[in-house]
Amino acid sequence: MGAARAEGRGARDWGSAVTNASIVLLGAYLVWYAAGWGAPWTRTLITDLVYVPLSLGFTALAVRAACYRRLDRAVRRAWWVISAGYACQLVAHTLWLVEETVLYRDVYPAWADYWFLAFVPVMFAGLMLLPGANRRQRDRVRLAVDVLTVGASAFMVFWYLVLGPLFARQGSDLTTKVLTVALPVGDLVLVLAVSTVVLRRTTRAVQGPASVLAAAIGAFVVADVSYVYIQLHNGFTGGAWPDMFWLVGCLLLTLAADRQYRWAEHREIRVERRVAGAAWLPYGAIVIAYGLLGVVAGAEGAYPFGGMVVGSIALTGLVLLRQVYALKANEEAAVTDPLTGLANRALVNERLAAVTSQPIRAHKRTAVLLIDLDRFKPINDAYGHEAGDAILVAVGTALLSSVRRKDTVGRLGGDEFAVILEDLPDQAAAEATAQRILDALKLPVVFGDQLLSVDASVGVAFRNTTKVDGDGLLHQADVAMYTAKRAGRGRYAVYAPELDGSARDAGLRRAIETGRMVLHYQPEYALADGRMTAIEALVRWDHPTHGLLMPEDFIDLADETGAITQLGDWVLRTACRDALHFPCRVAVNVSARQLAQPNLVTSVARVLNETGLPGSRLTLELAEAALLPTDQHLRARLEGLRALGITLVVDDFGVGHAALNVLRRMPVSSVKLHGSLTVGVHTDPVTHDLAAALVAAGHAIGLTVVAEAAEHEEQLSTLRKMGCDRAQGFALCPPLAHDQLTERLAATAKT
Repeated sequence: MGAARAEGRGARDWGSAVTNASIVLLGAYLVWYAAGWGAPWTRTLITDLVYVPLSLGFTALAVRAACYRRLDRAVRRAWWVISAGYACQLVAHTLWLVEETVLYRDVYPAWADYWFLAFVPVMFAGLMLLPGANRRQRDRVRLAVDVLTVGASAFMVFWYLVLGPLFARQGSDLTTKVLTVALPVGDLVLVLAVSTVVLRRTTRAVQGPASVLAAAIGAFVVADVSYVYIQLHNGFTGGAWPDMFWLVGCLLLTLAADRQYRWAEHREIRVERRVAGAAWLPYGAIVIAYGLLGVVAGAEGAYPFGGMVVGSIALTGLVLLRQVYALKANEEAAVTDPLTGLANRALVNERLAAVTSQPIRAHKRTAVLLIDLDRFKPINDAYGHEAGDAILVAVGTALLSSVRRKDTVGRLGGDEFAVILEDLPDQAAAEATAQRILDALKLPVVFGDQLLSVDASVGVAFRNTTKVDGDGLLHQADVAMYTAKRAGRGRYAVYAPELDGSARDAGLRRAIETGRMVLHYQPEYALADGRMTAIEALVRWDHPTHGLLMPEDFIDLADETGAITQLGDWVLRTACRDALHFPCRVAVNVSARQLAQPNLVTSVARVLNETGLPGSRLTLELAEAALLPTDQHLRARLEGLRALGITLVVDDFGVGHAALNVLRRMPVSSVKLHGSLTVGVHTDPVTHDLAAALVAAGHAIGLTVVAEAAEHEEQLSTLRKMGCDRAQGFALCPPLAHDQLTERLAATAKT
């Protein structure tokens, strides 16, 4: 792999050297030519000499591109044929130098002319072999019409300048006449080939080199037509002005071959598109043809053709104008959201592909903002789709007013929008734009006699590496946007790798495997006599950069990604091993995902056997929501756990949906009041009465009631008076690491 990269760098180095040398050589020649230095013979000799190194250079670069295995096989096959065409040019220019400056042959056709003519069919074949996109029948017909339009206009120009005078000329032998006709006809064929390549949709890896090849062929066509025209009237001598077009064409052939090689670096970007501005080519060709017709008519007089030509030009111009507007409307409709007038998802994706294909520049930042409306669906449901549409239109207007004219604003669908910010001076500029958007969206929308308002959550992602493509940037902005939603909505968040669920999931799993997870323990006490009745295991993540993370920072992620099963197994095994030295039961939380596993009972029994902890020393705390919906399989698993001697407790009691009659039929022995019911139990009468009712309800169905989050003595006193059985919280003992808990237990035993 390293050798291949080194070989690629070496090839790029010599290729760049050839390209740069060709540019310098042509530039020096043009300066010399424009200055008028040298006698006519010297100018002819130097001009003919310049062609040879240029031809050697572009032929070598073409072969290099054809051999480059990073290119698609179809592209390399086309470039092998194009290389043969380049070689025809090399032979032709070499022969021209020998004939004109060594042998002093002043004949037409010369040997070189045959090789110039051979260039036409070979190059035509190479151009047509360049791979294009799959097209429908309708697209193929339209392409054929456009190409023939360009060809017909080119034929009119060739006829006026070359073909007509040639057929009218008398005295030339058949060979001379055939060859003279063949050259402009061959150029016409190349015009058709170039028009086909430019007008059809093609891959990005072919598009750039094809456009340069088209420019090179255009320069050759101008030079060839001029050459034949001068040859017919005065006789051509090397060093005349058509040589400037031939030389520029040679340089463009060099650039095309070099660019094809370098574009192989982007071979994975398969965006199909036309060369920019190619759709206007047929219309430009028609304008040229009618312009030529007007010149001819002017030379013939106003009658009888003058007025008819003018009228035809006017009618055709109006038809073209209508077609241009229709074309523009179709192009806009294809990339525009019909409701808001913003860019649609297709155009946003195209702009993102273009942005991510460019190199990263110092001091210029690119950012993608993803905007998702908060509480949009309730408004849509309550007031109807017309109100929803009014809000979406207003949001589009607000977004446009918050960004620069050159920024891309698009609607991805539903209530989701995207903004692409380019050429930013720093990260703060993107964040300032995100805040302007949030401020702009705070203004209410008037709908009938209603004032409707929505907030938005904005995710911001920056392009910091060339490894991330457009979809990757949108994904990062999406991750940041959902981070903003979880943080309270109506705000923006900036993407960071640790926010990405996939990256965090991998980090979490690594932490479980490498021992970065730790358990803290918090005792539970009987309120009547202060006896320790259980010790709850609480998991923490000892993160290498963020320190000790609490469960609320990673439990939801673990549950979403399925890592909760691996984490739960580790917690259960570690807690059972530690509990061998505890004076009471150890309590372990079981997630809904774990509870739904068919092999749960078998897994727990295996852990008990491996650690040697009796089932009577283990308590499993089940979230109230995990008990719904109840079915025979869930009940069987709970009965199986109870048969192992395990105590089952319903956690977060009072905020879930489990009915008391459901709990009464479950093999559970305790319920644990949610902390929100304990916090205000001594200060808020409503909270006090609700907690008292739940304690009484639990006792009524024969369950022990435990209160968590008891932070103050006043809470403990109130809970004790209402008959609560047990409590857990900082007022009794904070969560402690295993060693700290061991020391506390030892100190308590001594007293």
